[in-house]
Amino acid sequence: MGNGTTVQEFILEGFPAVQHLGEVLFSVHLLAYLASITGSAVIVTITCVSTRLQTPMYFFLSIFSFFECCFISTVIPKLLVIFLLGRQTISFPACFIQAFVFVFLGASGFLLIAVMSLDRYVAVCKPLHYTTIMSLKTCFLLVTACIVTGFTLITALVVKVSQLSFCGPRVIPHFFCDLGPLIHLSCSDIRSIEMLAFGLALFILFTSLIITIIAYSNIVVTIVHLPSAKEHQRAFSTCSSHLIILSLMYGSCVFIYVKPKQASRLDSNREAALVNTVVTRC
Repeated sequence: MGNGTTVQEFILEGFPAVQHLGEVLFSVHLLAYLASITGSAVIVTITCVSTRLQTPMYFFLSIFSFFECCFISTVIPKLLVIFLLGRQTISFPACFIQAFVFVFLGASGFLLIAVMSLDRYVAVCKPLHYTTIMSLKTCFLLVTACIVTGFTLITALVVKVSQLSFCGPRVIPHFFCDLGPLIHLSCSDIRSIEMLAFGLALFILFTSLIITIIAYSNIVVTIVHLPSAKEHQRAFSTCSSHLIILSLMYGSCVFIYVKPKQASRLDSNREAALVNTVVTRC
């Protein structure tokens, strides 16, 4: 067909089953959004101000917190407008910009999680070489690599999606513009785009997950060999909350994106996306 797009705007369906609870849901999500933004801003500010916290671990944490702040700000403000005012339309360019920023920040964030896991591995398992390995230059290169890799991969995918034709349905069964629902609104042949999106999601999520698992497995082995029971308890309590959040993030994203064909699962993807964008960020 070529690019025969006639759609000028999309309609975000949101959560039609609870549409009558708009004001209540607006208040709940606004509080969650403000809590997440405040927490991220406090972490970044304290890390920049305090000279004692200017270490590789807190450097990565501040970058990750900044990513989280941008990530949640990509989605939640529009969701708040839907809940409060019922304005569910979004223009064609704005929809693609939101989809790009959301997926780019998400992909870069997962790659950064892998880097943070490696940082903790070096700190716990190779403490004598930590300052040499994790120099300031190395930290900047690792963060830059995460951003460049995420930007390159996601730009290629979004450009491909933007070249599809959109000439029919314009209701997105989601509360924001995500690439999966967008692809399935196209009246073009989407098989190659589906496989490309599946391959990129598989690469980003499982590469990050495997690195994280290997790093934490070595950390656990090292902790087990610590002589003091108090050191065991302190180390495991520090890791447990982090691992719970990671399991929610990886679980929801694997459920959403690592499926070759997603058309029959868009409704359940919406709930999983809410967990990924709101619950894990608070």
